[in-house]
Amino acid sequence: MSSSDPLIHLSEVKKVFYTDEVETHALSGIHLDIQKGEYLSVAGPSGCGKSTLLSILGLLDTPTDGEYVLNEQAVENLSLSERARIRNREVGFVFQSFNLSRVAADLARRKFEREKETGNRSAGARGHGASGEAFTKPTFGRSTTARGGGARGLRPTKHPASR
Repeated sequence: MSSSDPLIHLSEVKKVFYTDEVETHALSGIHLDIQKGEYLSVAGPSGCGKSTLLSILGLLDTPTDGEYVLNEQAVENLSLSERARIRNREVGFVFQSFNLSRVAADLARRKFEREKETGNRSAGARGHGASGEAFTKPTFGRSTTARGGGARGLRPTKHPASR
């Protein structure tokens, strides 16, 4: 792989889920290039296609249409065992607050209840509800070459460390 070839290349990637009555367009015309060493965060509202995109990037699902090239190899030609090997050795995800927001919210709620009982409410306990909203981290970064989107606007952004 030359230094100018992207590690991950998506071109016109689409994903449609079909049922007997409904056709759901989860991704529509995604274009994305990620160079080796870059970090990427994916942000957007619920239902916009973030998980679908990550499932495709992680070789857990395949696009309905379009091209996905990983490390100069077309993904559509990979067998199930080759996909599993690549997933186990080469692909990794870091999920922001995946199951941690509930744990953090429970800890904050317990701290708040203890401080309420003792009358020693610290400034750090104020405003923390049981829903975990105080623990949601913002996304940051600049826009990538990604174009297209899901049903309501997928916004991939590059992490500041990859600038």
